[in-house]
Amino acid sequence: MQQAKTYKTISMFAGCGGLDLGFRGGFKSLDIKYTKTNFEIIWSNDIDKNACLTYRKNFDHNIVCADIRDLLENKNKNLFNEFIPSQADIVLGGFPCQDFSHAGKRKGLDSDRGTLYQAMAEVIKKTKPKLFLAENVKGLLTLNSGDVIRQIIKDFEKLGYNITYKLLTTADFEVPQKRERVLIVGTRKDILPVFEFPAGILSEECWVSLGEAIGDLENKQEGYLNNHFWSKAKKNKGQGNNAVIRNQPGPTMRAEHHGNIEFHWNKKRRLSAREAARIQSFPDDFIFYPSTSSAYKQIGNAVPPVFAWHIANSINKFLNLNMEKK
Repeated sequence: MQQAKTYKTISMFAGCGGLDLGFRGGFKSLDIKYTKTNFEIIWSNDIDKNACLTYRKNFDHNIVCADIRDLLENKNKNLFNEFIPSQADIVLGGFPCQDFSHAGKRKGLDSDRGTLYQAMAEVIKKTKPKLFLAENVKGLLTLNSGDVIRQIIKDFEKLGYNITYKLLTTADFEVPQKRERVLIVGTRKDILPVFEFPAGILSEECWVSLGEAIGDLENKQEGYLNNHFWSKAKKNKGQGNNAVIRNQPGPTMRAEHHGNIEFHWNKKRRLSAREAARIQSFPDDFIFYPSTSSAYKQIGNAVPPVFAWHIANSINKFLNLNMEKK
C-alpha cells in the first residue's frame, strides 16, 4: 500500500475506533506490524461519550460526539463548527447492530437504532463518495426472512451505487476470534465496477488461538497492562458464563455482557478487558477509558482493527486499479 493517492474518509458510528484504526494502519497486533495505509480520516462521529473519550485519547484527530441525526438536521447549535464535510472519497459506518443481532431483541427496522442506516444514506447522498463500507451482524441477513437486508440494499442502490455484501469470519483474517460480520460495500455506478470481497488469508487449521493471543497474560496480576482488569461477576445462567478454549480462537466479544464476559480457560476468573481487546486484535498501547465495564462495551462494539486493515488493503487496491483507468 505504497501508492501516493490518499483517500479522504468519513467515519460514522466510529465507536472507540476499531474500524478507523484498521483503515489508518500503522499499528502492531500480536507482534505483527500493520503498515500505514492511504486512508485519511477527515471526520468521525459517535454518540457514546465514553467511546469518544477513548477515541480522542488514541487518535491524533477529533471525533464529533453527538447524535448523527441532530448533526444532519443542524439541531445542535453548539456544533456549528463540526459540520459534515461536503465531499469525501470513502464513507465508513458500522451502524448500530443490536437490533439486528440474534443475541438481541431483533426489533430491526422497527426501532430508532435499526433505522440509523438511513442517516448513513443521507451522508452518502451529501458527500457522494467513490465507495462506502457498512458493517453489521450476521443476524441482519435473516431478520424478517431477509426483508431487512433487501430494504437496506434497495435504499443504498437508489443513491446510484452498485451494492454487494458478504458474510465474513474475522478468524480468516488473522483475528483470534470466530466473529462473523456482514460487510456491505457500495461503489459509484458512474466511476466504478462492483467490488469483489477478498478471500481470507488463513485456513481454519491456521486460525490464531487464544493461547497464542493471550496466553502470556494468564497469570499476570491485575494492572500488569493497561485495562488488564476483569469483571468479578459470579457464574450464573445466560450468556458469557462458559470458559473459552485455549487452542481455539475466542467467541464473539459482545458489547452487552452485563458483567458476564466469558471465563478464562483456567476457570479461575473472567477474561480481562485487555484480553478481550487482544481477542479483538487491538494493540496493547490502545487504552480504553474510563472504566473496565465501559472498556468491555467499547471493545464488544468495535470492528477488529486487523480485520479492518485487511479489508482496507483490498479496497485500496481496488480503487487504485479502477481509478487509474479513468
